[in-house]
Order: sequence, then C-alpha cells, then structure tokens
Amino acid sequence: MSDIAQLLTKAQESASSNPAEAEKIYKQILSNTTASTSKEPPRGDDHVQGLRDQEVALLKLGELYRDQRNAQGLADVITQSRAFMSSTAKAKTAKLIRTLLDYFNSIPGSQNVQMKTLTDNIGWAKSEKRIFLKHSLETRLVGLQVVLSSTISTLIDPLRRQLETQQYKPALTLIDTLLTELKRLDDKMILTEVHLLESRVYRGIGNLAKAKAALTSSRTAANSIYCPPHLQAALDLQSGILHAEDKDYTTAYSYFFEAFENLSAQGEESALGALKYMLLCKVMLNLPEDVNSLLTIKLALKYANMRDVESMRAIARAHQNRNLADFEKALRDYKEELSSDPTIRSHLAALYDTLLEQNLLRIVEPYSVVEIAYVAETVGQERQAVEAKLSQMILDKVFYGVLDQGRGCLIVYDQPEADNTYGAAIETLAQVSKVVESLYAKTVRIA
Repeated sequence: MSDIAQLLTKAQESASSNPAEAEKIYKQILSNTTASTSKEPPRGDDHVQGLRDQEVALLKLGELYRDQRNAQGLADVITQSRAFMSSTAKAKTAKLIRTLLDYFNSIPGSQNVQMKTLTDNIGWAKSEKRIFLKHSLETRLVGLQVVLSSTISTLIDPLRRQLETQQYKPALTLIDTLLTELKRLDDKMILTEVHLLESRVYRGIGNLAKAKAALTSSRTAANSIYCPPHLQAALDLQSGILHAEDKDYTTAYSYFFEAFENLSAQGEESALGALKYMLLCKVMLNLPEDVNSLLTIKLALKYANMRDVESMRAIARAHQNRNLADFEKALRDYKEELSSDPTIRSHLAALYDTLLEQNLLRIVEPYSVVEIAYVAETVGQERQAVEAKLSQMILDKVFYGVLDQGRGCLIVYDQPEADNTYGAAIETLAQVSKVVESLYAKTVRIA
C-alpha cells in the first residue's frame, strides 16, 4: 500500500504542472485498488486502506476535472465511483457522491451533463434500494431544472415563452413522485426543500395560488424541525417574492429584510439579491428617497458601490423625478443588472407603465383638445404606442375623453358629476310607500 501512497503523492505534485500525467496516475490507482478490493475478502487493514486510497483518488480526480472544466470527465468519475460505493457504508456513499456533484458548480455550462448524471445515478440508487440517496439526488435534480428554466427565461425571446414553460413540466412530474415518497417516510428536511422548489416552479409558470399553497406546506414542514439558516433565508425570499406579486410591498420588504440579515450573517453572496429586492420594494412603495438612507445601514455598506446597487439607485432617482427618459436610460445602462432577474424585470415593467401613465396625465390635463403627435413628441415615445396607452387609460377611466383619429387629436372631458335625481326619486317613493302603509293600518283599525 506504500506504493499507492507514493503514487497519490506524485499525482498531487504533478496536478498543476502536468494534469494529463496526474489523470493517468489517478486512473491507475483506481484500477489497481478496485481489482484488489474486489478479490480480497472485506476484512483486514489492507482492505480498509484500499478503500481509503480509492476514495482519495476519486475525489482528487474529480477535483482535477473540475479545475480543467471537464464536465464529462467528472460525470465519468461519478459513474466509476459506483464500484467503490457498493463496498462501503451508505452514509459515506451519499457524502462522496454529493461532494463530486458539487464540483459541477464550478464548471460553466455543465447543467445538461449534470442533469444526465443525476438521472443515471437516481436509477442506480433505485435499483440498489438506496432510498435516502435517491431522494437527495432527486431534490438536487429538481433544483437544477428550476435554475435552468430561470436562466432560459432571461435569454429566450418572449414569443417562445411556451417553450420555456416546458422546462418546468419534468420538474413538476418529479416533484409529485418525490412528495408521495417523502410524506410516507416523513423526512421533514427534504420535504421542506421540495415544497419550496415546488413553489418556485409554480411561480415560474404563473400559478400564484399553487405557489402560495406549496410555500405554506414548506413552512409547515419547516416549523416541525430545526431549519438551517440558509433554508430559512430561502423561505423568506420566496415569501417576499410572492407578496410582491400581490402588490403587498410592505410585507414583502419585511421578508426580504429578514432574508438579507440572515444571508449577510452567513457571508452568502446571495445577500446582494435580497438587498436589491428591498430597494425595489421602496421604489414600488413610492418611497424612492428611502433608497439612499437604506444603504447607510451597517450590513448594506459593503454593497453600496456595486453596480447592482447603483442600478437600483438610478431607477429610484428616475422615479423620484418622474422622468421617463432617465428611467429608460437606467434600463439601458444597467441592462444586465436589471434584466437578469425575472422578479425585478417584471416589477420594473409595471413601474415603467405607471410612470408612462403619470407622464401622459401630466401632459394632457391642461388641455381640452390636444394633438396625439404633440403628446408623443413631448413624452418621447412613438405615436402608435402613445395612442394605444391613451386608449387603455380611457377604458380604465383614468381620465375621461375620446380619441378623434380622423383629426389625430385627443378630446379631454371634465369628470362627469354623479346625477342623484334617480336616487332621490327612489328614496321619495320609499317614504310615500311607508305613509300609505301607515294609513292603511289605521283604516283597518277604525273599521
């Protein structure tokens, strides 16, 4: 076994200078140890040491492929590790495979390979009757499908939204199967994660009612166990997102603040996302002046000069000044920071629509008749878009008027006063009816 130790040392030394040589040595160690441990009976120090060497070689080879950004090589290592996993404890098996799968996170564009690897290993765990490992892998697969769907939704043209939602269908199918088994086994921790993922999937396809129901189920499961800080932060973030979808930005802000404090305490990079959501809530609550004061709190100071935060500052300034041109400029200058997150993107779209409506009202209010071309030029938008927006505002009774397309004008009316004549007449008739009934009752008594 000393020869194996020397080979491991040699491979580690040559990993940076000669990766190909290190890869060859690790594969040689794995082939030798696999052959020896399969021939020897499962006892004695040599067998135990062989398993240790095999585990070290697997992890080091996985690290080597991770550093080389070789997703397929890493997938092959995970498949190769099954022989080792068949001869070791189930707890160590689960830890090893989770460690190797975590290496995929450092390899850009490896989602498809990772999904295929997870699917293959779920089948293997099922055939080997390793139920808890199977559940853990299925949970990871669902999370990966959700992340992949969110990434696609930021890149594909809105006309292909139907194709995007198809990414969620396999996740929902897997969730249904997984929940049935988890409820039977009563594994609250994984059940909490799966319900949370379910909520994210339903929110992604626009079914907010089911998203809220899944989140409630997730919180119910979490209340009966110790909930790790990162999982509690994820629950708070999802709660804030769903409340924001209902336009309840005050409650959403409180959830985002809880998540931000939690993630900051853990040193998580995702704390920046929670901070952006907090700033968004302030803007949507028509409190853009609070954005700068919010960034002076202790936890937010280290993020104050980042581009993500600067983008929200620019949006807040544009909203405070009710300046549509500045708003559009902020969207162009910080396109990546503001468009990559679907939550921020959707709320900013609603805010832009509101800001456009306010600008149009400010322009048309002084006039009884105004040319549509003048309104479009003043607001800096195309005439067709302005005409469509004015039509929508009239239908929504934001103001009273009519579009004269023949003259190309907007005719603005004063707000009509309610006519109470009919109401007064009905009230008078009701009183007369009471008098008649009273006289009839007296007549009956006299007779």
